[in-house]
Amino acid sequence: MGAKTALLAFTDGDIRPALRGATRSERAETEALVRQVHPGYVTEPADDNTLLDGTYPPDDLTYATVLAGTELYCDRRLVLDRPSELPEHLHRAGAGRRIIMHGMHSVVDWLGFAVWEDGVLIRSLSLSPDGGIQENIGKPYDFELPYWAGEHPVKPVPGWHNQDPYPLPFHPLDLGEEALRALFGFIIEGLPSPDDIDADSVHLHGFRVTDPSGEEQAAREAAYVEALQNMGPPRRYRLGPGGTMHEVSPDSY
Repeated sequence: MGAKTALLAFTDGDIRPALRGATRSERAETEALVRQVHPGYVTEPADDNTLLDGTYPPDDLTYATVLAGTELYCDRRLVLDRPSELPEHLHRAGAGRRIIMHGMHSVVDWLGFAVWEDGVLIRSLSLSPDGGIQENIGKPYDFELPYWAGEHPVKPVPGWHNQDPYPLPFHPLDLGEEALRALFGFIIEGLPSPDDIDADSVHLHGFRVTDPSGEEQAAREAAYVEALQNMGPPRRYRLGPGGTMHEVSPDSY
């Protein structure tokens, strides 16, 4: 699985009808709203994209659209490990409306999503196999219940020795796709249903949005350097004659 998302929406109700009937929004109106969610940042035009390919933009890039009763943003800075800590200026931007956040990252198998109704946090969930359950607020939605009930366990990978049980009752990305379908009406991976929205038909305007002080970029680069320093040496495995995986030394690469 390689799905990644960074979605934040302000909507007057169910966002799915707006996405299903999406037309191309006006760039100037969309840019004004992007400036609102990133106050004080420099905003410049960038290439456009679609919702299918733009759910997880590169650093300093925002994709956005304005639809009937809905504003949708794809931006990694707008999705939080603890969704309940949504900044106040974003609460103001979505005041009186439904706010929906959805984030997935396949590298660390992280999922986070949250829904606010008229300023009240209804549900927030954030979890990963390494970090455990970071946030679990509110009553689970119906689409979550089979996962919490143990109906979608993570099975051991064939061929690997000494596998510990998966630390969660389900794979976060599996639930993440269900949450994406329930909250936004489409999926990225898996078998689409006839009722799913064609995300590739939803046009998004692109903007390069940067911190003029350079502090955000510097902090991000420092985090990258630290992550690289904390990584151990690479390990390689090879499928053995008995169908099991064996670690091989660098000399045998």
